[in-house]
Amino acid sequence: MGLSHSRGHRRMSGSDQEQEESGNQRYNLRSNARSGGDDDEADLSSIVAYLIRSGQIRFISRDTGDSDSDNSSDCEFVAPSRAPIPDLNPDVKNLKKSDIFTAVMRSSGRWSDKRWLTMMKPTVPNMLVKRELGLNRQQQFSHGDQCLLNSKYLPNKMEKICSYHHKAFCGSYSADGNVFLSACQDQHLRVYDTSDDEFKVIKCIRARDVGWSILDTAFSPDGRYAAYSSWSDCIHISNIYGDHDIHEALHLNPGDHSFCIFSLMFSYDNKEILGGANDGNIYVYDREANKRTLKIDAHDDDVNTVRFADFSSQILYSGGDDGLCKVWDRRTLREERPIPVGVLAGHSDGITYIDSKGDARFFISNSKDQTLKLWDVRCFSDQTGVEETKKVVSSQRWDYRWQQVPRRMARKKELKGDTSVMTYRGHCVLHTLIRCKFSPETSTGQRYVYSGCATGSVVVYDLLTGQVACRLEGHNSCTRDVSWHPYKNTIISTSWDGTLGRWYYHDHAARGTDPDEVSMRCEGRGESLRRKIALVNPRKEKSFPALFD
Repeated sequence: MGLSHSRGHRRMSGSDQEQEESGNQRYNLRSNARSGGDDDEADLSSIVAYLIRSGQIRFISRDTGDSDSDNSSDCEFVAPSRAPIPDLNPDVKNLKKSDIFTAVMRSSGRWSDKRWLTMMKPTVPNMLVKRELGLNRQQQFSHGDQCLLNSKYLPNKMEKICSYHHKAFCGSYSADGNVFLSACQDQHLRVYDTSDDEFKVIKCIRARDVGWSILDTAFSPDGRYAAYSSWSDCIHISNIYGDHDIHEALHLNPGDHSFCIFSLMFSYDNKEILGGANDGNIYVYDREANKRTLKIDAHDDDVNTVRFADFSSQILYSGGDDGLCKVWDRRTLREERPIPVGVLAGHSDGITYIDSKGDARFFISNSKDQTLKLWDVRCFSDQTGVEETKKVVSSQRWDYRWQQVPRRMARKKELKGDTSVMTYRGHCVLHTLIRCKFSPETSTGQRYVYSGCATGSVVVYDLLTGQVACRLEGHNSCTRDVSWHPYKNTIISTSWDGTLGRWYYHDHAARGTDPDEVSMRCEGRGESLRRKIALVNPRKEKSFPALFD
């Protein structure tokens, strides 16, 4: 049995697959959701949701005059047949003008001695020689040197560490990297001890009041608690350690409409929990007062992602299905007059995730328009850019939950008023709210940004060039969440194929000849290296003749 529907007057929200199939389905129009709608519409919505959930019917969107649109997928969860084509010529003009370019060049070790790096590859042997020759002023490996070396050993091989019988939705490391938290559609949260690089289950938490699936999780800053959300009027919180189990419901009191928190995060002082909801509002729950303290009308459609900008927890980022990213200041937020500090426009479809660099200046956003963008909050969009984004988003006629990506999405087209610093292309955002993040400061200097992908891959971009640094292929269904260890070159991917994959570096040429690792032997017994050293510092060549003989 099939059911077709018209989406000309308003695009369906498309926040996630679970929005359509949840037993707690919201009404079709947000205005009805806020007012409660009439009883007939509520009954119809419940019936349709039940039929979809049971598999008796499913929606088939018909294209309304767009010849570029692809046909609807035949299977609900089938990944795209091939990986998206990456952008071979990224436009880095704005990026090089931004101070993030200099900052990341320094933090990742690529700025301190550019002349040296043009002479020799940044391998361990070459950097040891550099230090011995006195060309390293600090006479030790700096943090930048370490990040530069780590870039040679990016993860390239996966081992499956966990397998579930249902889709895995969320997976993240704790701040110290010693604990990993996963959430699955089987309504369980699993806590793993990763301190010794072995995934050992230390606790399994049965989630409460779950509709469709657990949609987001968050660690408390002290690492003692985990919060999770689903189609429920509450955020739930549970302890990770301790002899006695604590499992509490934090009531948000949103109203009578069907409700869901799609994204949540603890404040860095551990006093509040921030959430973004399907009713277009941002919620703040005060843990000390044990009540909701703020409800901000933030977006014209679902709020899919929220984030604190830095450790002060005063600046907030939000992204919604209206295609806009907004910046809010807690010190001036008022429920009766919710005015953002600024709006950032440039995406042509809904935002699925936001991650902050942690400096209250830069953040990245993932979007259903198949791009990842880098933003500077000091460069807000004007009203022209905002209106252009709203116009383009409202004209979308495809549903990312069910259909393949329209061919027109592959075209590089910059919207009028786009104030993003950089755009990254090469991953696919379909079916669900796929996450993107900055790589860790400690091990990479935040040189990379990375994202899950509907093809089952993890795509890592070089932030400075826009090129795909590596594409990690190993899952056979959508990779929804990704988490890079805060101190090690290890990435955990969470996939709808029901597995967690741990990516690590594997030297495929360990038994052969690795050009990078034996570069000293490839320098003609030191003669070429002698000439390069002489160009950098002629005095040093005669000081260490034994190195070349």
